[in-house]
Amino acid sequence: MKARYIVGIDLGTTNSAVAYVDLHDARPGSINILTFNIPQLVSQGRVAERPALPSFLYLPGEYDFQAGATSLPWDPERAYVVGSFARDHGGLVPGRLVSSGKSWLCHGGVDREAPILPWGAGDEMDKVSPITASSRYLQHIREAWDYNMPEPLETQMVVLTVPASFDEVARELTLRASKEAGLPAVTLLEEPLAAFYAWLSFNEGQWNTFLQPGDLLLVCDVGGGTTDFTLISCEGDPDIPKFERVAVGDHLLLGGDNMDLSLATLAEKAIGQELDTARWNTLYHQCRQAKAVSYTHLRAHETKANL
Repeated sequence: MKARYIVGIDLGTTNSAVAYVDLHDARPGSINILTFNIPQLVSQGRVAERPALPSFLYLPGEYDFQAGATSLPWDPERAYVVGSFARDHGGLVPGRLVSSGKSWLCHGGVDREAPILPWGAGDEMDKVSPITASSRYLQHIREAWDYNMPEPLETQMVVLTVPASFDEVARELTLRASKEAGLPAVTLLEEPLAAFYAWLSFNEGQWNTFLQPGDLLLVCDVGGGTTDFTLISCEGDPDIPKFERVAVGDHLLLGGDNMDLSLATLAEKAIGQELDTARWNTLYHQCRQAKAVSYTHLRAHETKANL
């Protein structure tokens, strides 16, 4: 194998993440999976590494930022924003924010190749297609990798996860987005199967204490924007198992985004008035940020209590 790294990219509805294995350090029985911390704009003119790249694209207006505010180390002239700052600033100006790109990518009711995002935005701004939005997330990941790592991402073995419920059109569009991002050869892997393979890897020596021939295993992947179900059968004998995917659930637009919508609905009721579209979107994104902060504080308290 010519590639030095095996790289896994989770192109998520709400967050994207990257993990990799350095084959130069891999030995039989010792595979070290590392997280790639992704450099991204976290405020105007400030770049920092984060373990995930929020799947948000902000399309600035002519007078949104000062010159250089959206510059990246590898592209000083970058005219749009991807990641943490896009998500946070887009909560204040939701009409210029593209979100849930993966859900749009599999939406059969719209022209997924047409510039329709941000959805509902006026004709005065240049919109992008769901393919372009997904491509810009992957392009940012590729450029950040090439900036930090010794070998370019396009020459590595890249595995890109997709929902099991993606139809052939959505899979093909995902491949097109990766090609537009400078990743011409990626392997698509269904997200529930990736989770199952990880479980097998962690339980390689004791999997048969959990599964027996004739058992069925249900994988539930609850993400930021979608939920995916896959049913796997265990056949063969205890020494030589045979696993087969026997069913896949429908594509469900149900996940963390729905929690944000529910919080925003409750907040609107508490305000006591019906908000217009712009104010509603602002409230929605503020609820997303509040939920994330609350979750972070909860995890911190849990960690402290365990210590």
